[in-house]
Amino acid sequence: MYAVFATGGKQYRAEPGDRIRVEKLDADEGAQIELDQVMLVADGDDVTIGEPLVSGSVVQARVVGHGRGDKIKIVKFRRRKHSRKQMGHRQHYTELEIVGVGAAGSKPAAKPKAEAKPKADPKPEATPVPAADADAPGLKFLDGPNGEPDDLQRISGVGPVLERKLNGLGIYHYSQIAAFTPEQIAQVDDELNFKGRIERDNWLTQAAELEQAKTED
Repeated sequence: MYAVFATGGKQYRAEPGDRIRVEKLDADEGAQIELDQVMLVADGDDVTIGEPLVSGSVVQARVVGHGRGDKIKIVKFRRRKHSRKQMGHRQHYTELEIVGVGAAGSKPAAKPKAEAKPKADPKPEATPVPAADADAPGLKFLDGPNGEPDDLQRISGVGPVLERKLNGLGIYHYSQIAAFTPEQIAQVDDELNFKGRIERDNWLTQAAELEQAKTED
């Protein structure tokens, strides 16, 4: 037996024993609640469709807990204007355990006992993972600047915040940026969360020109 119900402006299909996450409800953890916006009830071949709701039917559920979903990143930028804004949002939710489907005020049917599962074979011993190659390229380029660090803010698209983050990765000099490999570009993109910025603003060419000018001086 299952039902389709609505809450928080969304529709859900549920049957006894399911655990689902819905928009946050004003209910205490462990509380028993009834969701009365039932739009369809099906018991085998017997299907009742509401117009729009099935009169007298409710979905009975227990509040397992409340939480927040994964962060959604929102980025707004204007091309060639050096304007970029980034925000994050985590939606609140309530996790429900569906207890039963029935008439308002009725007691939920007892859950059928689950069949005993055969014991799984003991897990094989884990294969040791080889240590990472010390010479493999990584995000930590230098432990400190070689002499006086360069002013990375002279590169278009790098501000005070990005400069501090680049320094935190061990990047202090124009020569390092000018010598970036495609793999290192991808690593820095992922670490600093600005996919495509290095290539879009042509950091490598800018860094090479600044390094050459510094050498000539």
